Amino acid sequence: MDLSAHRDRIEAALARAVGASQPPALYEPAEYVMAGQGKRLRPLLVLLAAETHGLTGDEALPGAVAVEVFHNFTLVHDDIMDNADSRRGRDTVHIRWDEPTAILVGDLLMGIAYEHIARLPHVPKALTCFNAMVRRLCEGQTLDMDFETRRDVTLDDYLEMINGKTGALLACCLELGAIAAGADAESRARMAETGRDIGRAFQIQDDLLDLTADSAKWGKQVGGDVMEGKRTWLLIQALERASTPEDRALLERVLDGGVDSEEVPEVRALMDRLGVLKDTRDAVIFHSDAAIGRLREVSESPAREALIGLVRSMQARLH
Repeated sequence: MDLSAHRDRIEAALARAVGASQPPALYEPAEYVMAGQGKRLRPLLVLLAAETHGLTGDEALPGAVAVEVFHNFTLVHDDIMDNADSRRGRDTVHIRWDEPTAILVGDLLMGIAYEHIARLPHVPKALTCFNAMVRRLCEGQTLDMDFETRRDVTLDDYLEMINGKTGALLACCLELGAIAAGADAESRARMAETGRDIGRAFQIQDDLLDLTADSAKWGKQVGGDVMEGKRTWLLIQALERASTPEDRALLERVLDGGVDSEEVPEVRALMDRLGVLKDTRDAVIFHSDAAIGRLREVSESPAREALIGLVRSMQARLH
C-alpha cells in the first residue's frame, strides 16, 4: 500500500493546524515547530487504524493532526527539561527564542491538539482515550526522571516507564483510529495493546542503537546514554549479569553519572560479552512480533498490511 497520499493529507492538514498569526511572538515559533519534518508515524497510525476498521474518509484526520501536534508539544517541553540546543538539525524553540516563549508555544500546541480531538466522531470516547494517554505519558516521564537517582531499577520498572513515556501515545494513536471508525471495545483494546508493544519495541531499540548505531546514520553521539548514566534496558540487564569486581566497577561508574566517551567501546564490549546486546535485539523482535500478531487478528485489508509494514520497518532499524 502506497502511503504517499496519506502523508500528503497529513502534511496539508498540519500546515493548517496552527490557524492564526497574531501575536507573531507566539504563532511564529508555533509554525516553526510544526514545519519541522518528521516521519509522521503517529498520524499514519491513526489513519491506518481507522481504515483497518472500515473508515476510509477524512473523519479520522483530526485525530491524526491531534497526535502529531501533541507529540510536537512534548518535544518542545522535553527540550527545555533536557537543556537541548537542537532537534532535527534546527535550533530548539527555547534557544531560537527563549524559555518562556517555548513554554507558551507548548501550551498552545496542547490546546490545538484538543481542538482537533473535539472534531472526531465519538468525541466522549476520543477524549477519554486522549486524557488517559496524557496522564500515562506524564507518569512515564516522571518515572524516567526518578530513575536518574535510583540504583534499584528493575526490568519490570523500566517496562512500566516505557508503557507511559513511549507506549501511551502510540497506543492512543491506534485506539483513536479505531474509535473514529466506531469499533467495538474489544477491537479498541486490541489496538491499544498493539501500540504498547510497538512502544516497547521502539524504546528498547533506541536504547540499543544509542550504543551500537553508526554515528553518521544515528545523527547524534553514539554512547550518549552511558555517558549520561541513563538507566536503559541494556544497563539494567548488564547490572543483573555482571559478576566480577571489574565489570561491576565499570557499570557502577555509569550509574554514578556516566563515563567518558573514550570508555564507551569498553562498556559496549562488556555488554556484548554478557549477552546483553543479543538479548536486547531479541526483545525488540519479541515485542514487534507481538504487535504484528495482534494486528493479524484483524480482518485482512491493505491498511492492516500497511500497519504491519510500518512495524517491520521500525524493527529493521536493528540492521
